[in-house]
Amino acid sequence: MFGIFGRKKEERNLIELEPDGPVDCIADFTYNFYWQHHGEKLDPDQLIPGTEYSYRDVVEHVRSGGEVRIKGDAGHRLASSMGADLKYFGGTGGSVMAGTLTVDGDVDTRMGISMVSGTIYVRGKVRDPIGNLIEVKSDRRGYKKFISVTDVLTGGHGGEKLLGATLTGNRMVIDDGHVRDTLGARLDTDAEIIHKGDVDLSTGILMRRGTVMVKGDAGKNTGALLSGGTVIIDGDCDDFSGIDMRSGYLIVNGDAGKFMGAQRKGGVILARKGKPVPRPVKMN
Repeated sequence: MFGIFGRKKEERNLIELEPDGPVDCIADFTYNFYWQHHGEKLDPDQLIPGTEYSYRDVVEHVRSGGEVRIKGDAGHRLASSMGADLKYFGGTGGSVMAGTLTVDGDVDTRMGISMVSGTIYVRGKVRDPIGNLIEVKSDRRGYKKFISVTDVLTGGHGGEKLLGATLTGNRMVIDDGHVRDTLGARLDTDAEIIHKGDVDLSTGILMRRGTVMVKGDAGKNTGALLSGGTVIIDGDCDDFSGIDMRSGYLIVNGDAGKFMGAQRKGGVILARKGKPVPRPVKMN
């Protein structure tokens, strides 16, 4: 009769970290763009300061669906490209179903940039700009819960209650006051994102289908690596709009900045103002 009281909770597949202060790039699936620095900037096999786990240990654990708990604050670029199955590391270029990150403290800027799957729980504050994330009603008391905008629109999180946003069919309207990087990253479905307010870096990066409309200004690299779909900015952009663009449409109703269309391989840029590089760019 006492067996019921001695039953243990099912143990989670959990790694716990207590790093030396807020460490950047934990669970960064790009290892902070390893292909650019080849380990000089961040070695994936280096131990996270104050822990017995390497950056690679954490990424592989989350890739396998596990949970990582940070007992303290997290630095910049937490969960960068989380869920992306990057070709550079032998992946398909698509996505994988990532696991969970839990932060018991605060998180610094650019959490979840280009994130396509997985879940992040945060007990403390999250500093803007955030990444390709939307907050949803949390199922853990005392924690805020964030998931990928792209994941929501591709059906990865059905039934979640969005906070500061509405979802009607395949149309998401975001009006929560956050500034976002990489909004719509890797979107590959005929969905529409409307963001009320400014955004920052790389809106629509690596999109293949869908539409992102920003009711405000955008930062650098808007439409970077755009591979289909449409990005519309109602206001101005910072420099390098449409950099390395491959396909699709980038429409800027204001000033698209300097170096517009740098290294562009395809696609169409329509802008009222801007300073393009030599490849032809239509100015309306």
